[in-house]
Amino acid sequence: MDDELALTIRDAAARTGLSPHTLRYYERIGLLGRVPRASSGHRRCGARELRMIEFLRKLQATGMPIRDMLRYAALVRRGDETRAARRALLEQHEARVQARLDELEGHLAIIRKKIAMYGEAPAITKKKGTKTR
Repeated sequence: MDDELALTIRDAAARTGLSPHTLRYYERIGLLGRVPRASSGHRRCGARELRMIEFLRKLQATGMPIRDMLRYAALVRRGDETRAARRALLEQHEARVQARLDELEGHLAIIRKKIAMYGEAPAITKKKGTKTR
């Protein structure tokens, strides 16, 4: 753990936007390695743990399944000899994210065309004597 940073679980939760319960869960299921402890036995998160938490949040936000996140975390803990496997896992995820972005771009183009169509439509005027609801 980095000597200059030793956050309590509450402070780490506040910094990452996750709850203390979620951080404990991440450690329990193996997304985080064993978090260092103070002499009191309380968890102390260092910069390394915070970087991992932030990256896991990015993977989650981009739709990576938890099983792949667990695989990635396990590979990280095994060390540098897993760099190629980690890269391959991230490249596969990148391809899925890019495909989703391409799909969303197509949807967005249709929405923009519809918006433009409404902007070009003549204003509909109310006929005399009709009620509006």
